[in-house]
Amino acid sequence: MAVALIGDLVNSRSWDDRAALQRALLAACDAANQRIPGAEQPPEPTIGDEFQAVYADLADAVDAVLVLRLALPHPADCRVGIGVGDVAVVGATSYGLTQDGSAWWAARAALESLEARERRVPGVRTSVQWAEDQAKEEYVNGYAACRDHIVSGFDARQRRLALGALDGRTQAELAESEGITRSAVSQSLRKSGALVLKELWTRA
Repeated sequence: MAVALIGDLVNSRSWDDRAALQRALLAACDAANQRIPGAEQPPEPTIGDEFQAVYADLADAVDAVLVLRLALPHPADCRVGIGVGDVAVVGATSYGLTQDGSAWWAARAALESLEARERRVPGVRTSVQWAEDQAKEEYVNGYAACRDHIVSGFDARQRRLALGALDGRTQAELAESEGITRSAVSQSLRKSGALVLKELWTRA
């Protein structure tokens, strides 16, 4: 089994400085690589505003999406389709390995399904599809939708504080880096829902 990830930037064409946005995407991919090591194919931009990755474990892929969203500078955001199935290398070109397989098909279908889901559930940014055994999708997508709802409500500072909390930084350290009081950090983490993300995060 492999877990393929295909993502794109939301409303990227509205950005005046697209080069800066692409640099931000590179930095977000690097942030995910640092925090979720061991990817079979680390997240990296491909063409335009898309990026891809391959993981051996679904939890790693889902956690990588969280880091990517938090690491992007507000209001930049991304939507991600995750496919669970097979990945096969069928050749190589000057651009890299040529890949195929049911995980990629499922990831593309998941990404394309998000447009319709976003109309029903504002702020949803993650969709998971299995090439087989679709019964599992309901539970994972329910979790992802709840998490997306929290993150989609963050402002720039709340993203930084949430990511810092996931990294295990203390509230005193976060307060110093933001130039605010420790009490303000505590209130932000509680009111924004970031502490829920921290409770579910087991990597730090």
